[in-house]
Amino acid sequence: MDVARRAPSPRVDYASRDYWAGTIKMGLSKFFILRVLHDGPLHGYDIARLVERTTNGCCSPTEGTIYPVLREFEAGGFVTATEEVVGGRQRRVYALTDAGRAAFRVALNAWMEATTALQDTGHAFAADRARAERRSGGECCA
Repeated sequence: MDVARRAPSPRVDYASRDYWAGTIKMGLSKFFILRVLHDGPLHGYDIARLVERTTNGCCSPTEGTIYPVLREFEAGGFVTATEEVVGGRQRRVYALTDAGRAAFRVALNAWMEATTALQDTGHAFAADRARAERRSGGECCA
């Protein structure tokens, strides 16, 4: 009896900076969408532009990423969308709900905790490397 074999799933290159940058940006984009909407209602193009500006270009969501996130936030009750005509063009303007403001506060706390943990890890790693370099330097000069 032939057993159908599934093709192996593509391997993730965990040593790739692009992999880690993409993973981080995916989560940060959602956070920063909430962040810019916290200041007031915006349409999609302005959200993307302000996220990019707020993050100094670290996160620059495209239409392909921003609108699915906005739909997800809308379905969850975190944003509302209204249709407006701006310069003769119809646009959807997104605004945070009270639940969206609460989600932003929770997300901010979570990211701050993660940032502190990353900083602590970075400091510990740097101290470990410095100790290892001193030990190896001492051995070669002894």
